[in-house]
Amino acid sequence: MIITRATPDDLPRLLQYRNEASNWLADRGIDQWRNAFPPDHIMASIKAGAVFMVRDGVRTAATVTLDTEPEPELWSAAELSEPCLHLHKLIVLREFSGSGLGRRILDWASDRTARSGGRWIRINVNTQNRGLQRYYLENGFEYVRTAEGGGVGGAGVAGWLAQRPARRNDGHGLVDDMDGGEAGVLV
Repeated sequence: MIITRATPDDLPRLLQYRNEASNWLADRGIDQWRNAFPPDHIMASIKAGAVFMVRDGVRTAATVTLDTEPEPELWSAAELSEPCLHLHKLIVLREFSGSGLGRRILDWASDRTARSGGRWIRINVNTQNRGLQRYYLENGFEYVRTAEGGGVGGAGVAGWLAQRPARRNDGHGLVDDMDGGEAGVLV
């Protein structure tokens, strides 16, 4: 599978994936991503080069955002002073679920973070999505704390914080089809 940067043409597809993931979660009794997410926020992330598409040939298998922008009001100033990247909006399409692709994307993100000079890859998860919290713990993340409030649009439910040490590792098997496979240097 190949990872490429999303383009503005991918915005409708990204909004569709988020909606499908929200519906899938709702079917399981998890109230996550039900709030309208501002398309301009996603477009800004696309233009910043932070949204990635994982493709299996011509089909999209997953998407993830990896950037220096944490969700508002969740991480402390001391934490934010450490070089890190924040992982957001990891969505693996249903036909690829259960294949280990999510874990491989997390390993790719850890590798990319380390190559950019980052010490941590950080996430915030819906405080009520215990299954997703467990998933991240099983994939090398360590719980930091639960914070109140924050989140894009003031959603206030994305406060379960965790981090994983960034490590170089090309064993994820994903082909990074941008800038020679190296991330830019964190400043």
